[in-house]
Amino acid sequence: MIVSIDKNSGFCWGVVRTINIAEDELNKSNKLYCLGEIIHNPSEISRLNKLGLVTITRDDFHKIENSTVLIRAHGEPPETYDLAKKFNITLIDATCPVVTKVQERIRNYDALGYQVVIFGKKNHAEVIGLLGQINGKGIVIGSLNDVDSVDCNKNTVLFSQTTMDKTTFYKIRDELKKRINELVVDSFEDEAVQFVAKDTICGQVSGRENKLREFAKQNDVVIFVAGKSSSNGKVLYTICKNANERSYFVEDENEISLDWFVGAKTVGISGATSTPQWLMQQVKNFVERVTN
Repeated sequence: MIVSIDKNSGFCWGVVRTINIAEDELNKSNKLYCLGEIIHNPSEISRLNKLGLVTITRDDFHKIENSTVLIRAHGEPPETYDLAKKFNITLIDATCPVVTKVQERIRNYDALGYQVVIFGKKNHAEVIGLLGQINGKGIVIGSLNDVDSVDCNKNTVLFSQTTMDKTTFYKIRDELKKRINELVVDSFEDEAVQFVAKDTICGQVSGRENKLREFAKQNDVVIFVAGKSSSNGKVLYTICKNANERSYFVEDENEISLDWFVGAKTVGISGATSTPQWLMQQVKNFVERVTN
């Protein structure tokens, strides 16, 4: 049986940057607090914990005065920075630059009086950080069915959480555009409702879709490795599953069933942007060991 790893899988550059920042600090201090799980992957978190990384929440700030805290790639709302000052906490800001840019654009459109709509998951850390830029005034929609919550009588701008599905984003854009245009009877141009859609989905995430489909089709069985709480992992696994019915989602090799490989000649290993290369290699080694 031939087992191969998807060469396009693994950490995106934003995650690589965050991990590198954390490791550099841990090499100097042997202990670092991280606000929330650094990435949505239990195996990588466990590795970093052994190096001295400690996951905390904002409720823990009063217990760790005068310490250093890492802000992960998802970013944080402004009140986190204010709270850190209150307890004399030094923040190492590892927010992904792509997310930082989205935060800035949201603030700009809010200042212009636009209703801000975000395609994303309401309780996701990145979305909480985005909403925090405008004091929670934005509207979060998770699917085309949620478009009814948008007031189409207002100037509106549509953004996206960086790890969402591009196809759904454009369906939401088209539906909002259609509804807003239907409200414009005629009159003067400056009275028309303005609608702007900003595709803020990470190019590295969306660019993987076609390559992943091809990889899934090329293999008899696909093992997709990701943390169960990874938003990006869920999106990419769905793409994988649609391309190859014999695709299976696991967090590590302990969840693999030998029944999956019956009659298979090729097995592909892929993963989310939060899946470390060493973990996919570990899964590959396991599959080779139990099937050969």
